[in-house]
Amino acid sequence: MLERIRIVLIGTSHPGNIGATARAMHNMGLGDLALVSPRCEPLTSESISRASGADHIVHAARVVETLEEAVADCTLAVGASARSRTLPWPMITPRALGERLPAELAGPESRVALVFGREDSGLSNAELQRCHAHVHIPTNPDFSSLNLAAAVQVLAYECRLAWLEAGNGGGSRENDQDEEPQQPLASHQELEHYFAHLERTLIAIGFHDPALPRQLMARLRRFTLRARPERMELNILRGMLTATEKCAAGHPGADEGAVSPPDEKGGDGTA
Repeated sequence: MLERIRIVLIGTSHPGNIGATARAMHNMGLGDLALVSPRCEPLTSESISRASGADHIVHAARVVETLEEAVADCTLAVGASARSRTLPWPMITPRALGERLPAELAGPESRVALVFGREDSGLSNAELQRCHAHVHIPTNPDFSSLNLAAAVQVLAYECRLAWLEAGNGGGSRENDQDEEPQQPLASHQELEHYFAHLERTLIAIGFHDPALPRQLMARLRRFTLRARPERMELNILRGMLTATEKCAAGHPGADEGAVSPPDEKGGDGTA
């Protein structure tokens, strides 16, 4: 379970925080680190020194330009934030996050990203809206500022605690044979393609005016991320959007490039 949890740092400005984060991760058995547009050189003598033996994580860290790249293959992205600044978003505690991880990572293709923002300003509203949920560490309200690596340590600890309570990732539930096989959840990249398709379609039919957005796409994004759609369900929705676009253009009916509903044998619905 732990190997499918990714720590994502956005816009980190101090190499020591990258090294300290690697140390916190290694303490708790995590090893997947992604750096989004760091504002410092990640691999320095200070980052290696602060890693204190976890420098292999710093060396292996993947550096990308955008949050979308960092979490493209993830089925759950959780942003660390004190609050959602413009639009209420699902908010959970670190303990609740840990408790839901075994179920979230039950599927073989499931992967979770824990996203942390800049030391001085945290995550932007746009970045927060690309996360399924936000996690808030309930610090002392009179002194709530928390070091980046310390925040990572708190969430990494809860991840490890959940892993230990699940029997070191082993064990099985009774009557599993009576349950429906779990379908893979849509990845972050697939969801972003869907949101782009949805916005394009809503503009085409005159339902959405980009000049007067009224937080429409943000609210639809929040609704969809809260629903946690499976890949097959997302394909159905995209098939409906494709059919809607054709009707709006005066060309009803499917063609070879359409995304169609899945068949009864479990196909994913892509042509």
